[in-house]
Amino acid sequence: MCSLGFARSLGFALIPLATCCIVANVLLFFPDGKVNFVTEEHVTTYVWYFMGIGGGGLVMLIPACVFLGMGKCADSCGTDSCAMCGSVFAALLGLAGSAYCFLISAVALLKGPYCFTLLGWMSPFENDGGRYLFAREKWSYCIQPAHIVEWNVTLLSILLGLSTLEFLLCFLQLISGLVNAVCRPCCYKQEYSLNA
Repeated sequence: MCSLGFARSLGFALIPLATCCIVANVLLFFPDGKVNFVTEEHVTTYVWYFMGIGGGGLVMLIPACVFLGMGKCADSCGTDSCAMCGSVFAALLGLAGSAYCFLISAVALLKGPYCFTLLGWMSPFENDGGRYLFAREKWSYCIQPAHIVEWNVTLLSILLGLSTLEFLLCFLQLISGLVNAVCRPCCYKQEYSLNA
């Protein structure tokens, strides 16, 4: 029963993380708080991969709901190990979603923002290999939207951090679920004797 409580607490932890991922991804669509950049398609290409909305957000709500409902599953399945098997599959889905969010956010961070420069609309740091992150003087290459580099770096870093936490929580549940599903039935079948 302790493992079910642990899974439920992980489910409660995943919900705010998933919500924050969705919010961070939505904010990436509106640099400088303006809608016209989205309507004119002047946002970073990687934002359209929906890494925070899909991978770190909606996909992550599936394992969160499974983890939260594990007590009911254990009652209907009849065993805790059956419920743990279901949580393993949900944890695998969560690992995939958080890994997707992390990888796309990392690539987007390395490629840099799409912005208006003296040469027109482009991604000025695309072939920079991420060195622009440590050279603030280069950030002024982006004229419009205002503070787009800071905007992207902040929100993408938040997505990286949140997806890392989600990955760790799902990995913990994966290990817990595997240990409980595999080892628990074996351990309870053994008979112990106190006779010397």
